[in-house]
Amino acid sequence: MLAKRTVKNQITLPKAVAPAFPGVEYFRVTTQGRKIVLEPVETEDKAAAVRKKLAALGISQKDIADAVQWARQKKR
Repeated sequence: MLAKRTVKNQITLPKAVAPAFPGVEYFRVTTQGRKIVLEPVETEDKAAAVRKKLAALGISQKDIADAVQWARQKKR
């Protein structure tokens, strides 16, 4: 299979290769000598990453609701 580099240095994955990486949007690009190596990178969606971080910090749904309620209070 061949892939052509465009004038903007872009390369499209051949149709025969793309199905081997369903759902993959990003590839880490490195070189090994004169070879270009693409490695799929698994990315979390942002909401899942935030939920994971909140869980690691021990922040509950109730804590968030309380914080929102506090922030919405009228200041005197």
